[in-house]
Amino acid sequence: MFIRLLKESISRNPRRKILTGAALVLGMTVATATLTVAVDVGEQLAREFRSFGANLLVTPKADSLPVEIGGVDYRPVAQGAFLSESALPKLKSIFWGHNILGFAPFLDVPVSIMRAPDGRDAESLSATLVGTWYKHSLAVEDGSGAFLTGVNATDPWWKVRGRWFNESAPECVVGAALAQRAHVGIGDQLSLSAPNAKQPLAVGITGILTTGESYDDAIVCPLALAQTLADKPGQFRQLAVSALTTPEDAFGRRNPNTMTPAEFERWYCTPYISSIAHNIEEVFPNVHVQTIRPIAHTEGRVLSRVSLLLWIITIAALIAAGLAVAATSATTALERRSELGLMKALGATNLLVGALFLSEQLLIAIVGGCIGFAIGAGLARELGETVFGVATSPHWIVLPLILAAAALVAICGSWIPLYRAAHVSPAPILRGE
Repeated sequence: MFIRLLKESISRNPRRKILTGAALVLGMTVATATLTVAVDVGEQLAREFRSFGANLLVTPKADSLPVEIGGVDYRPVAQGAFLSESALPKLKSIFWGHNILGFAPFLDVPVSIMRAPDGRDAESLSATLVGTWYKHSLAVEDGSGAFLTGVNATDPWWKVRGRWFNESAPECVVGAALAQRAHVGIGDQLSLSAPNAKQPLAVGITGILTTGESYDDAIVCPLALAQTLADKPGQFRQLAVSALTTPEDAFGRRNPNTMTPAEFERWYCTPYISSIAHNIEEVFPNVHVQTIRPIAHTEGRVLSRVSLLLWIITIAALIAAGLAVAATSATTALERRSELGLMKALGATNLLVGALFLSEQLLIAIVGGCIGFAIGAGLARELGETVFGVATSPHWIVLPLILAAAALVAICGSWIPLYRAAHVSPAPILRGE
């Protein structure tokens, strides 16, 4: 009997049902789109932020020990501890190895540049030679094959007029400021000599580098070339690491030494920048991992604000849908007062009347939620392609959330009209009052 009454109730006055369903579809469409984007926005924005550069700097632990006398830092500049290039594949085998998007070793060598222009005497100029990788294929220990890494991953904003050097050839790129100061250009040959070099090394210039940093006044060459001049085979001084991280919150900024075992496990299993740094120090016990805080803090602030904006839009859409449902429910209750009075006069209880109208709203909410989810998933895909350049896939975990939100909006929006309809007195209505 109840099913029959519900069927008849839904089939009557379909215009109001369509308006209620349309309000729910619109609200659930916006909610689905924003929630789907919110699920992916952290990773997508974090990958976009990797264009800011590396967010971790790995140095030998001995270099991080202060040596100060009377406020003067006596740590050596050109000498010091070194790291082994052969240990770098271990970076991809740490707990958060898949979050390591790229890394590049650096070895600075003070050199003297010798160039003999046509028709003039040889000119000598002091500069810094920076050895690194551009696109280096590295065999990783997890068996996943070669990993392509270098400054193209850690410093993608570096621009070269010409081309990058070939790692297997004696080539280099020269910073724009140094090229202007030394009067050299693409195609020129330089003779480089270093304090530990057995003999000068001739290199060709393949490009002019622009970074907006100190490298504009340096020579950048393959790491192996710098190691040869410095007489440090297989060694480097610094490692820039670009890692995909979760924005740090108050918990992520806590000292892990003060955490309980459960808190430490939660911190360790969350890709905070501090936990990834801790991972690296576990694998490389003789290193100090420094977080490049301006980049990490900027990422955290932007991601938090974008997530907050998406949640505000979602809540606003749900509130708007609830108000629309409330308006149509109130109108429906007024239009069906005579029907309600007759049902009450025939013996229907307040519970039966309320359950009838509530079931009707829930059915509309389920249908509207499903349609809204389908439209919202398509809208999220378009937003992903437009904003991030990557299509956002639908997340089925969002569907039960959307159906629950649609049901909650329908119940909250129609609660007051349904309550009044269930407690209406039949006598005044039947008398036409």
